[in-house]
Amino acid sequence: MKTQFLFPNRFKIIGWILLIPSTLLGLLIVLLDNPVFDLDATVFAIYDGGLFDPAKAFVLIENNIVDELVAIVAIIGGVLAAFSEEKDEDEYIAKIRLESLLWATYINYGFLLFSVLFVYGLGFYQVMLFNMFTVLFIFLIRFNYVLYKTSRSIA
Repeated sequence: MKTQFLFPNRFKIIGWILLIPSTLLGLLIVLLDNPVFDLDATVFAIYDGGLFDPAKAFVLIENNIVDELVAIVAIIGGVLAAFSEEKDEDEYIAKIRLESLLWATYINYGFLLFSVLFVYGLGFYQVMLFNMFTVLFIFLIRFNYVLYKTSRSIA
């Protein structure tokens, strides 16, 4: 089955190569609450904090961009790993893909709803940081688990 919106299969391995190290590095940065190394750069900021302070909008700022680079690589890797065709893409795999995406969305928003109700302060911002990635991670885990389980039952 030819799907119009999936990446070719060869991008799947590239996605995993990008996703795994960037996820580990990102977790290390968050857990240590400190960048693993410094990479300061002058960057353009559409908005740089403050309570609706127009003086902090559309400015150049000095920033350590390690966390942004890690997030970009994790997102690109996750999208490539999640949305690249399987070698034998068929209707059944498309069904598993759709169901896995639905599961990931439900679980993600359930987790978000729980967090809105029970997590406060700076902890909520950490939850929101993780929430950016949970749809991809939950999708990848469920999709690959169901594919693995299916391949084991066929063999």
